Amino acid sequence: MKRYEMVREIFNSCSNNQMRDVFIEEIETDALEPRLKPFLTGTQVSWEKHENPDGGVSFDINTDGLLQRITFTELTG
Repeated sequence: MKRYEMVREIFNSCSNNQMRDVFIEEIETDALEPRLKPFLTGTQVSWEKHENPDGGVSFDINTDGLLQRITFTELTG
């Protein structure tokens, strides 16, 4: 299995607050998409996958208007 740093950013929906909640953890997995399942709750859910130039993979998620970004960066060494 590969090891990744997973960074989950939750964007604040208040117009005057630009801060984000950020959670970081190390995970081991061979498939990234199944790791999204706990964050895809709601009645209207959409997500987009992006391959980043640095080799990481980002997912932009919208669950009932709550915007999140989850970024996976492979750990080596």
